[in-house]
Amino acid sequence: MSLNYDDIVKDTDAIVRTKSEPVTLPLCAEDETLLHDMLTYVKDSQDAEIAEKENLRPAVGIAAIQLGVPKRMLAVVVPNEEGVDEYALVNPRIVSESVQRAYLKNGEGCLSVENEHEGIVPRAARITVKGYDLLQKQEITIKAKNYLAIVLQHEIDHFSGTLFYDRINKQDPWREDPTAIVIE
Repeated sequence: MSLNYDDIVKDTDAIVRTKSEPVTLPLCAEDETLLHDMLTYVKDSQDAEIAEKENLRPAVGIAAIQLGVPKRMLAVVVPNEEGVDEYALVNPRIVSESVQRAYLKNGEGCLSVENEHEGIVPRAARITVKGYDLLQKQEITIKAKNYLAIVLQHEIDHFSGTLFYDRINKQDPWREDPTAIVIE
């Protein structure tokens, strides 16, 4: 099945606040197909020509709950200096995180969020994630920092029904943290 932006559940739908359930391994065919489709959406959304033709909103990650499926699965495709970090994760969990914070200078966005929610979203600058990666077909450990760490935390937040704007300081949305890493 080919996914497009019309398939994305928006934050106006209560299901995005649903807690996602762990997924049984080995993956059933339906879950494996869904996870491959999620990864394809994210990859294709980063190509402007394909995105326009296929009705894809640009993304670096997606969680299954954003398609109305409350399962702990996510896909991320994050460009880096060497190329790209690409994962199709099942039951990923953060097992450690740094005290130091990081945030995107211009705030975060989300496929499920159409309205503007401006402000800094503080997150751990470095995290360690464990989970099953469909691409490598094994349990893996990811040591992520900076942008990749932010993307993984954003997607893992979806498993508990948390959206990025829940983490913005309501009294002072743009309050900077002088000790945090600011990512342009």
